[in-house]
Order: sequence, then structure tokens, then C-alpha cells
Amino acid sequence: MKSIHHKDRIALLTKDLRLSIINKEFSKIAKQAIIENKTYEDFLLELLELEYHHRIERRHKERLKRAHFPSMKYLHDLVLNDLPQDAQAKLPLLNELSFLEEKQNVILAGNPGTGKTHMAIGLGVKACMEGYSVLFTSVPRLVTQLREAKESRSQTVFENRFEKYDLVICDEFGYISFDKASAEMLFSLLSIRTDNKSTIITTNLGFDRWTEIFHDKVLTAAMVDRLNHQSIYINMNGESYRMKKTKENLLANTE
Repeated sequence: MKSIHHKDRIALLTKDLRLSIINKEFSKIAKQAIIENKTYEDFLLELLELEYHHRIERRHKERLKRAHFPSMKYLHDLVLNDLPQDAQAKLPLLNELSFLEEKQNVILAGNPGTGKTHMAIGLGVKACMEGYSVLFTSVPRLVTQLREAKESRSQTVFENRFEKYDLVICDEFGYISFDKASAEMLFSLLSIRTDNKSTIITTNLGFDRWTEIFHDKVLTAAMVDRLNHQSIYINMNGESYRMKKTKENLLANTE
């Protein structure tokens, strides 16, 4: 009866303390400990390690969910030889995530289909797994959110939240152009992260063509200066990976 009482108390306490894995696994681990003649310390350590690893995994999942990745892509899935030469040379450095500690930006610039978004998401996923807070967004979506925040008078709240992410990934920079008001809001938003946090930009346009996005030479120069300051620039111009795969599939089907 005493043993049953203890089990009930343990179940109650672990539930109240939110030790869900200990609550779930206690009886099984206790029985195994008796069979294997484990010490109290070994038994306790096993329970605590189970709880610890469960919490780490849960935190990883929560960070990945909050990042809003459109799909899960990993750096180890990249075929290094298929990447543009500059990416091949700099990917090992990026993989260390030292740019996050240095508060550096990363600019992935080049023609479509060369792995920009895959690299950006892969770095974001790894950052999440290493304990960093990450946000992925397309630039058009970000501009829409900025407009909505301004209209609802919650722009300051939006900016404060945006500033606190360890890493923000802004995808598709240059796919659409902006009016002056939107361009100025975007400039202001990205500026607050300069030298404080890291931002990854993927763009299909070189800096010399960014006036096509902002239609203002002064604003364009200021934006390029802010983003490019102490940044890691990667030339992603090369053969389209998607086009290469399409050609390979067509060739395979004709054989």
C-alpha cells in the first residue's frame, strides 16, 4: 500500500511540476533499475536525462515552428558541387554560425534556382537547433505586415518584436518594387537590426540594380550601406539547379 501511495504522490508531483517524461517513464525506469541493481544516483540521473533531452527537443520544435519556414531544408542536403563557386567556398564558414555571434549580415545574391533560399533556410534551421531565435519571411509579406501594423497603430510593437530575433531571413528581395512609403518603412525596420542582430537577405538583383526596387537613389544607397556593412556577400550566380535537374530528368526519359 505504501508503494502505491508513493507512486500516486510521484505522479501528482511530477504532473504539478510539469515533469512530463518523468511522470510517464518513472515506473518503467524504476522496475528496470531494480532488475539491473542500479544505484539511486544512476536511477535519478537516467530520469533527469530523459526529461532534459525531451525539453531540449521540445524547445527545438517550438523555435522551428515560430520561425515560420515555408518548408524544412537542411544544409547537409545541399550538393556542394552544384552550388556556385563563391557559395562552395563560404558555406563552411557560414555553417559555423559565427556570423550570428559577430552580428553580421549575409547577402545571397544571384539568379534564380541556384540555392539561395535553400541555404538561407538551412542556416536558419541550424540556428534554431543551436538555440537562436529565428524568423523567416518573404520581403513582400514583410512589407504587407508593416503596412497593416501602421494602419492598426501597432508599428512600434511590431518593430520591437522584429528587432529581438537573433536571425531574420528576408527572402525574395527584389522580386517586387515598392512605393516610397513602403520603401522607407522597410529601410527603417531593417536599420534597427544593423550592428545588433544578423539578417540574411536573398536577392536576384545585384546592389547596382536595387534602384529598380526602391526607385530612389538616396534611399537605395542608404539601404545598401546598412545591409552591406560588415556583411558576408555571396555571389550566387550560376547554373540553375532546378533547370539542371529538369534537363537530367528529360535526358533520362529519352534513354
